Amino acid sequence: MSRTAESRSAAQFGPEDGAGEARGAAPRGRRLHSRRGGPRSTRWGRRLLEWVAVIAVAALVAVLIRTFAIEAYYVPSGSMEPTLQVGDRILVDKAFVSKGSLGDGTIVVFAHPPGDRPGVCDDPEAKDLVKRIVAGPGQTIRSVGNAVYVDGRPQAETYLPKGTVLGRPIPLQTVPKGRYFVMGDNRAESCDSRYWGTITARSIVGPVFAIVWRHDHPWLHWF
Repeated sequence: MSRTAESRSAAQFGPEDGAGEARGAAPRGRRLHSRRGGPRSTRWGRRLLEWVAVIAVAALVAVLIRTFAIEAYYVPSGSMEPTLQVGDRILVDKAFVSKGSLGDGTIVVFAHPPGDRPGVCDDPEAKDLVKRIVAGPGQTIRSVGNAVYVDGRPQAETYLPKGTVLGRPIPLQTVPKGRYFVMGDNRAESCDSRYWGTITARSIVGPVFAIVWRHDHPWLHWF
């Protein structure tokens, strides 16, 4: 209604009585007001939407990475000492788990084996465990004294400190197809395949490829 009234009033005057100036001033004032108000608010709105989109995408990528690619784990016990120590944070590769990535000597995180029942080991309620693959599908394994033999050959196991005591012996056995024999590096203290048997390939979350935290500060070591 107001814009219509202005148009009617302006139409009653000619250029000679100054109505032209009045007619031009009012629209310019309204246009300047809209440029300073509307577009600026729109720009802030767009920036806010852009930031929301960036945060949403970053959160989605983080979830996808954690679910399908890389996951961090906390080491709660000393069964893998001295390689992994209590309190270490390790990274596990979940994206490329294959038979080729699960060779002898590989440290892996896996789901708690069903054979570990109350009374077998100290912590049968743990969701996931971390141990080292010692023998794979179809291989034979046994121990003689403190030495571990795979397919009849003694293993060098250079990752163990010299003079490591085996603890519970390994009777001669063949690892079934699709399964792995795992042990902790702290052989005398580790509860592993010697107690609850081999683990399935399907239960393996992935190989450990790095330590990123030790002794309450960042500490990087690659495997």
